[in-house]
Amino acid sequence: MHSVVSVEERLPVVVGVDDVPDGLQIVDVAAAEAARRGVPLRIVHAWPGRHGGLPRHRALRPALADGRHLLELAALRARHVVAGLPVQTELADDSAAEALIRHSGHAGLLVLGHRDEATLGHGWGSTAAYLAHHSRCPLLILRGPTVDRGPVVVATSGRCTATVGSAFEAASRAGCPLVAVHVWAPATDAGDAERRAAEDRLSEALAGWTGRSPDVVVSRLLISDAEAAYTVERASRRARLLVAGRGHKGWLVEMLYHLGRSVPSERRLCPVLLVPPGWSTSTLGHAGSVASARS
Repeated sequence: MHSVVSVEERLPVVVGVDDVPDGLQIVDVAAAEAARRGVPLRIVHAWPGRHGGLPRHRALRPALADGRHLLELAALRARHVVAGLPVQTELADDSAAEALIRHSGHAGLLVLGHRDEATLGHGWGSTAAYLAHHSRCPLLILRGPTVDRGPVVVATSGRCTATVGSAFEAASRAGCPLVAVHVWAPATDAGDAERRAAEDRLSEALAGWTGRSPDVVVSRLLISDAEAAYTVERASRRARLLVAGRGHKGWLVEMLYHLGRSVPSERRLCPVLLVPPGWSTSTLGHAGSVASARS
């Protein structure tokens, strides 16, 4: 398994694990990413024995030893994927969301899987949905097995250069095309001048990165806000990675995780890399992805 994007500082990759079936598969991706960056891997599990939502019968409640055993298995798996990888583990005594938010302030990348929770009305689960809005570092959400085909797709507003840079690096390392999508809200009487202005904003967002990554073939797509949901759905099914700035309003995040409820579970949805507002281009290397990962 191979992954992408360079690193400039030795901030660890942090991965959150739980005890759902096949829950440790996410460790493979996180371990490969940490190895490529040359940084430690930190595996975090929040012991649910102290929090709400537990089975009523005490015998069904996870014991502290169960959490420790899960972390031991995860660490063994990571070292099997990458021999000699420095691996740290933590059995957190706060909630999963609180623990991972805390770690996101000292990480280069946070890796998390989604969990279907029908009562929430979306397909990411409460922890992933919360972190999508609040993680302090780039967040990689795995929505199923990663596949090494299709382009990298980036949704750009022109405001977050780190988001565009992350997408260019991902496409360059994977040797695949990049599709840059810009959403605009045309007025009812929009003319050619307004559309050209939107095209100029997209060009400005890409300026500079095309020179740094001349090997990346870039396609530009200008869409109206009415076409955004359809475009995001198609990109999620056909791309190998979807990169987006989280944005201050979070509308794209909402669109992405509600998509998890509208797409049948047997259909693959590509990983999503969310870059938080204010993530500096000087730490661009931390905005990692799995654009060339093989499951």
